[in-house]
Amino acid sequence: MKQHVIIFEASGGSDKGSYGYRPDSKPIIDSLIKRGWTSEIIFYRDEDRGEIYRYTCEKAGAYISRVNPGNLRDETGYFQMLRELVKEGVVGLPHPDAMINYGAKNAVEKLKGTDIVPDDVRCYYDFETFKSEFPKSLTHGVRVAKQNRGSTGEGIWRVEAIEGKDNGSESIGLECKVKCTEAKDNHVEIMPLGEFIDFCVQYLDGEGGMILDMPFLERIKEGEIRVFMLRNKVVNIVHKKPAEEADAFSATLFSGAKYTYETPDQWPDLVQSVTKNIPMIQQRLGNYDLPLIWTIDFILDTDNSGADKYVLGEINASCVGFSTHLEISDDVADEVVRLMEAEAVVNPKWMAYAN
Repeated sequence: MKQHVIIFEASGGSDKGSYGYRPDSKPIIDSLIKRGWTSEIIFYRDEDRGEIYRYTCEKAGAYISRVNPGNLRDETGYFQMLRELVKEGVVGLPHPDAMINYGAKNAVEKLKGTDIVPDDVRCYYDFETFKSEFPKSLTHGVRVAKQNRGSTGEGIWRVEAIEGKDNGSESIGLECKVKCTEAKDNHVEIMPLGEFIDFCVQYLDGEGGMILDMPFLERIKEGEIRVFMLRNKVVNIVHKKPAEEADAFSATLFSGAKYTYETPDQWPDLVQSVTKNIPMIQQRLGNYDLPLIWTIDFILDTDNSGADKYVLGEINASCVGFSTHLEISDDVADEVVRLMEAEAVVNPKWMAYAN
């Protein structure tokens, strides 16, 4: 068993510290070294893919992917390299297809009708369907439209019809005005629905183009609850409360949200719900091994009996940060070593992933 772990990053982006790499990657290396392992950071570039692939096959028993979505203009080559590494016996943390299945916004649609996602959720993959169906969704109330790509709230819109919603029609007219608030910075734009729909065509372009359409939950004002996971274990909770402005609903720091870091024992009902639903989530999202580090974001809602319930907002699995709790690196290193030792006992070429 090769006791060397390569951490993949991409150069540039707002997630880097003063030395040019993610501030929560070096602590993982230090924690692995304390356990008698070695590790290094490699910055992925398409033009270096062959060299990086050969070097990783020769040196590493596992990789940890820490490439933030958007830091690569096109992730096709990167994901293909990761798949080839897994085929050659390098343990993928996570497997690229697990990253895609967990991290894509349609993961929410795949989980609809369960305890954590309502039935009133759908995804659009082409412009004509979006243009035809989204005006119908708006007759049911305020909606949230989310692009598949992006981060920090970019391309996530709260959309409310301010005309054409009281006439009993099954659809809002494209000429009717809508109030659109973007989660990136809570800025508001009022425009005809048709103009907003035309604007959203950019989110449907290219491979992976998609828009998730889900109901807006008013209790987002009480905060989004992010559950930080280390595989199947809840490690900590981040309570992200939007700014106090009237139209604010974004839970990003950039938009003025306030973050409170809490322990799992402060959210026993939520932790119990997550733990209970992990097997179902895993099965519905392709039956891949759970990502090494991932998060599940929830919003509070109220059920028919008036009790609190937690509704899934999204899952993040590509490059979850923990720079505010760098001590988690010890837990990460322990999990990596445990996984690698278990892998070596079974078969060094065994892959615990669906095809």
